[in-house]
Amino acid sequence: MSTRAILEIFGWIGSGLIVLSLAQARVWRFRVMNFIGAVIATFYNAMLSIWPFAAMNLIIAVIDAYWIVKLNRERQPQSHPYDLLEVDHDDAYLQHFLTTHAADTKKFFPEFDPQAASASNVLVVRGDETVGVVTIAEIREGTADISLDYVTERFRDFSPGTFVYEDSGMFERLGVTRVTAPASAGEAYLKKMGFRDSSGAWVRDVAPTGSPGQ
Repeated sequence: MSTRAILEIFGWIGSGLIVLSLAQARVWRFRVMNFIGAVIATFYNAMLSIWPFAAMNLIIAVIDAYWIVKLNRERQPQSHPYDLLEVDHDDAYLQHFLTTHAADTKKFFPEFDPQAASASNVLVVRGDETVGVVTIAEIREGTADISLDYVTERFRDFSPGTFVYEDSGMFERLGVTRVTAPASAGEAYLKKMGFRDSSGAWVRDVAPTGSPGQ
């Protein structure tokens, strides 16, 4: 295979990544794919001495790099980009949010009933944007039973869940020592959030405030 042919394949890969990045709903994935594609396109155009396109893609890569660094900082636990807003189960905005995302929530939590009374409902927000919602169906004997732990698609990078379960202090304030979640939330996600499979039930212990790791 000639050098020119290899270079053409390289260029097509870069263009393909840029196009695919535009179809990504998640901001992090979009920026990473767009950055890699722009870097490849910069190299490709520079090798062919197409300097206007090389310069354009280089600028795109620099912009993407800036946002990747910024987003990475926001993903770190210490940055605390999220807040919690507790609402009643019949709160108008909560019901609007659940209705808007009903089809998506049913994919992961088919047994969740948005009309059912619950012990606690918490909106996960970032600034004035609603990222997701956590609903505790019941609290009994120090155990909080999660019935819904939903995040909109573009925020599914584990950072909202890390904030809720590790940094928010939500469960400590509720006085619970253990949290359970349905398996439909996804094994990879539950393990990432510190849950363990206990005889078919996913369980996470809540460390007392001030203990190591808090």
